[in-house]
Amino acid sequence: MKLLISNDDGYFAPGIQTLFNALQALPQIETLTLIAPDRNRSAASNSLTLLNPLRTQLISESSDQKISQYSVNGTPTDCVHLGVNGALGFQPDMVISGINAGANMGDDVLYSGTVAAATEGRFLGKPSIAISLCGHQHFATAAHFFLKIFNSLEQLRLSADSILNINVPDLPITQIRGIKITRLGRRHASEAVVTQLDPRGLPIHWIGPAGVAADAAEDTDFHAVEAGYISITPLTIDLTHYQTLQALQQWAHLFDDYVGQS
Repeated sequence: MKLLISNDDGYFAPGIQTLFNALQALPQIETLTLIAPDRNRSAASNSLTLLNPLRTQLISESSDQKISQYSVNGTPTDCVHLGVNGALGFQPDMVISGINAGANMGDDVLYSGTVAAATEGRFLGKPSIAISLCGHQHFATAAHFFLKIFNSLEQLRLSADSILNINVPDLPITQIRGIKITRLGRRHASEAVVTQLDPRGLPIHWIGPAGVAADAAEDTDFHAVEAGYISITPLTIDLTHYQTLQALQQWAHLFDDYVGQS
């Protein structure tokens, strides 16, 4: 199997390096390529770099060229796009994004560069998984359970329009209580912008912290992680709100008499 891994924290981040090292131990891995931003690009979402050239830099490579690391002066989506669309001269069988430092649950998935990297893989026809550690300490825990999940994927047929979003509690391996299949929860609005003055007395602004969970019901990712369980949420790429289609179609008939009129 040929794997491409990426993230939004940067190629040097401890999460992706822990995953990169762990995956090398799997006998079924034929090629393992890490391609990730050259700096932290958290919350880059699905942005692509279109007006500037992208540069890949080889960071390390095994003697047989089957295990390699690259950095890119772009976004997580750029990295996966380059990796799948020919910049590295191979076609991965799967895209894995992470291990992210910090949770990607609820509304956060819309901003997340980690989830966006997996989404780009799915857009390009590759089964894709995003994995995040809900903290900054126990990356080995996330890697340990990811390998177990990965080794069982042959028993799961992923839908062609979905990715798996995994969130792991920031706990030692022995304190993880299990795995729960969840839906996305929902946060309250983020807290207020933090305004300060720079050394020249000019105002600067920081985006406020994320809001607390507004929907953390028992079947949500928030609830599972808080209770010590690994959360796995299937995310669909199709954002169409199908329940509203019929009502909109009826509403649109109001404009039928205006078609062709000046």
